[in-house]
Amino acid sequence: MTTQTQLARKGVITDEVKQVSKDEEIPVDKLLKLLTSGKAVIPRNIKRENLKPIGIGEGLRTKINANIGSSADFIDPDYELRKAKIAVEYGADTIMDLSTGGDIDAIRRKIIKNTDVPLGTVPIYQAGIRAGKTKGAIVDMDEDDMFNAIEKHAEDGVDFMTVHVGVTKKIVELLIKRKRIIPMVSRGGTFHAAWIIHHNKENPLYSNYDYLLELAEKYDFTLSLGDGLRPGCIHDASDELQIQELLTISELVERAREKEIQVMVEGPGHVPIHQVAANVRIQKALCKNAPFYVLGPLVTDLAPGYDHIVGAIGGAIAAMEGADFLCYVTSAEHLGLPDEEDVKRGVIASKIAAHAADIAKLGEKASKLDDEMAQARIAIDWEKQYELSLDPIKARQFHERVKAKEPKSCTMCGEYCAMKIISEALNEPGLEKLKC
Repeated sequence: MTTQTQLARKGVITDEVKQVSKDEEIPVDKLLKLLTSGKAVIPRNIKRENLKPIGIGEGLRTKINANIGSSADFIDPDYELRKAKIAVEYGADTIMDLSTGGDIDAIRRKIIKNTDVPLGTVPIYQAGIRAGKTKGAIVDMDEDDMFNAIEKHAEDGVDFMTVHVGVTKKIVELLIKRKRIIPMVSRGGTFHAAWIIHHNKENPLYSNYDYLLELAEKYDFTLSLGDGLRPGCIHDASDELQIQELLTISELVERAREKEIQVMVEGPGHVPIHQVAANVRIQKALCKNAPFYVLGPLVTDLAPGYDHIVGAIGGAIAAMEGADFLCYVTSAEHLGLPDEEDVKRGVIASKIAAHAADIAKLGEKASKLDDEMAQARIAIDWEKQYELSLDPIKARQFHERVKAKEPKSCTMCGEYCAMKIISEALNEPGLEKLKC
């Protein structure tokens, strides 16, 4: 037995289960039930050594992921590692390496070696890029190229992998007939769709899904079933293509669970704000509460440069409705490769969304730090406020950039500080004589 699911069903309490139970303040027996039912996963490749495990799923703290990675236009492995470390420093629970330029193997291995959070990848990127360089075009890759890339990533210790198994020949035929404004935005999804159109054959990951499950069992990496037909603009949200792919994915979730493989489901995408809750509920119903991993969702298409805010709005609603895992969106989304500051802002925005949702989902377990912040504010304890902030450096900079004349106050209220006035009033002698 190798997978967390297999071990959980045997009642084996692994070190990973012990750690997640402690971190989440959840009883071990309850966590085992979540794992055996497939409502939670602990992404950890058995090849991975330097990892602090996390749990993703029902009843657990909402997790966030940060995407990093090189492109053909900018290749600097050290820079990608710095971005990964910044993401972790500011609260990312996982990292995904989406590198498409330079020595992709070296970049992935460097990140695995130098970080201790679960790492995800999209192996079809490397398979397609390699085929383009060695065979002439992305569509010239064969199924061995696809599965070899998956096993290579597994051997390196990748903990979860996005696989676009739901991009089937049937749905590509439907895509051709239906007229979206933006047909597809998933890079991995388009690799598969173009391959299917070129060869007029079924997606090898779908037709050989049992072999994919064998690889997942061998290494216990978590399958993240990618949404290749996710909407790329709010006009295309919740359409037939998106739902048809989700129906296929729901069947694949069941097959993975039958083989005791850890699996989660990826979701949209660009979704108008009034459709976010319904999207989460549909996924949870169809996939029988499999962990839901959402990109954003982005609730408007009009905010280039501010999409980290757009994604946080959608993410907060999605998480409150039951999404378990938020993929951050940076301010550079739709515009270019994110830099270190973009990564930091993206992580913090998603962290705000996740925490706001957890207050609704987990109650006092999540809000206790908010209570500490409130106590620090009424005490006008600036150092404690900085300490509790998601970005302590920025909080300090804002407070100290102009010195307040009134001791302990800030320049917003000065001598008219509400905290100071009410505290002094409530400490007036004879307060007990006040009649209300």
